[in-house]
Amino acid sequence: MSRKIGMWLYSNGGGDKIQEKIVKKLKEREIETITDINLRHAIAQNGHILHDKLKVDGLDLFFSYNAGEQTQYQVFLYQALNRVMPMINSYDSFALTEDKFQTSFLLRQHGIATPSFKLCHRDDTQHLQTIMKKWSRMVYKPTDGWGGVGLTKIENQATLDMLLPFLNQMDLRFFYVEKFVKYDNTDFRVDIVDGEFVGCYGRKASKTDWRTNITAGGSVFLREPDDKVIEIAKKAAKICGTDIAGVDIIYDMEKEEYVVLEVNGIPAFATPEQEKMGLNFNKKKIDLIVNMIDRKTKK
Repeated sequence: MSRKIGMWLYSNGGGDKIQEKIVKKLKEREIETITDINLRHAIAQNGHILHDKLKVDGLDLFFSYNAGEQTQYQVFLYQALNRVMPMINSYDSFALTEDKFQTSFLLRQHGIATPSFKLCHRDDTQHLQTIMKKWSRMVYKPTDGWGGVGLTKIENQATLDMLLPFLNQMDLRFFYVEKFVKYDNTDFRVDIVDGEFVGCYGRKASKTDWRTNITAGGSVFLREPDDKVIEIAKKAAKICGTDIAGVDIIYDMEKEEYVVLEVNGIPAFATPEQEKMGLNFNKKKIDLIVNMIDRKTKK
């Protein structure tokens, strides 16, 4: 086989089976796949990045798809590799979608609605208090968080007063807050691969939480998006430069418009349990990824 790619894909939630299917389909196109390339175990020396004696930078493409095990070291090597070889997703799009502020800022610049947001210097607590009076309710978000971790709903001045000392202890340079959007406690997760719509499902917050994230107790349900939702998701993915994206969209009941909450660069495949309930987009997603790898590695 003349073409060879590297892959690092999550194994939980059925990821190991997804990997087997991708590897098999790539082999049918005479593309060899080296799996489980975890850059945590790689070293860089003399102009090469080595993983178990394999020169990763000598591959035709690297497909990194593991959200839960990323470290600063891995991301640093990810950036280096992207300077010399094709990646899915590119480092630039990965870094962008990992940052809530940068994503929202760019989407707004291109006419995509997002929740109203403010970025404040950590010493400008007076500005935060002014925003609190204007918005009534807001959400503090770590700019690099995922899965709903660290999200804090601020419903009054007392909550803000309790949060500020904690944030100062974390030595944050800035605070990112969004106006709390009145919505029906459900969202759309729209998967886009290579510019094409793959599938959609909904997530609903539990009775004890306002977040729809599965890690925060949210639940998945079948949901058909209308053309407007798909159009927004495609545009958001394109603006962010993502080959693969999961776009989270909610409906703002006060402004009566759809808003993009987040663009996720590593959206999970449907788990075996979710497939049983009717989420059947995995095959299409795999086929689109394989087609994209084939195209990007042609010499």
